[in-house]
Amino acid sequence: MVDILLVVLIAVAAIIILGYSFTHRRKKVLVSKGSMSEVDKKVLEDYVPFYDALSKPDRLIFESRMQHFLATTRIDGVNVTVERLDELLIAASAIIPIFSFPEWEYINLNEVMLYPDSFDEKFNQQGDERTTLGVVGDGPYQNVMILSQHELRQGFLNKTAKTNTAIHEFVHLIDKTDGAVDGVPESLISKQYVMPWLKLIERNIRLIKQNKSDINPYGATDKTEFLAVAAEYFFERPDLLEKKHPELYSLLNTMFRVKG
Repeated sequence: MVDILLVVLIAVAAIIILGYSFTHRRKKVLVSKGSMSEVDKKVLEDYVPFYDALSKPDRLIFESRMQHFLATTRIDGVNVTVERLDELLIAASAIIPIFSFPEWEYINLNEVMLYPDSFDEKFNQQGDERTTLGVVGDGPYQNVMILSQHELRQGFLNKTAKTNTAIHEFVHLIDKTDGAVDGVPESLISKQYVMPWLKLIERNIRLIKQNKSDINPYGATDKTEFLAVAAEYFFERPDLLEKKHPELYSLLNTMFRVKG
């Protein structure tokens, strides 16, 4: 009887220890210790309007999640030096679209590769066919994102533009999370909104093709690109999008949960 009781006590103790160990590891992954430097915060205030508009408590959360992203994602330069500005802008681009989702992790991203400028479909940095500014990789580049350093910076330097290449690519990653890059991010959007969203995409793509829309024409490529292009517009110029495309703004707001 004593032996059985001893075995039970040991088993219970093991479960408790394992549970604590898992919780402890989980906390290490999700919580970034320490605060961001004042220099880094000033960069965010100057370059990232989304961050600048946050309340002080939300800024702290944003900073912590940026630090977690930078601690768990490699950022490498290819024929370019990765500067602190680049790291901050990449991390901010990652957090902006999922800020309202506290538990979100980019499980499908291990590394961001930074190129000096545009590149072609084979990732060549020389030649006349260099039209790509950012891409979410597949095959040998699975779990890798490639960005143009020039476009990364321009996305935040140009305060009047409705485009941001880094945010565009992170939205593709979000779309990819459910297993299909199809313009319907099932991890963000409730089923009741799927059909209205698809109809809205179809209508807006038609207007773009008829030159009756101010949305980036690249959004008319397909549903996948429309989602990413519309998200760029939503996060870069929310007031303008709400004024010109209230229905689109409302559904994107529901999707990304930015306001109320």
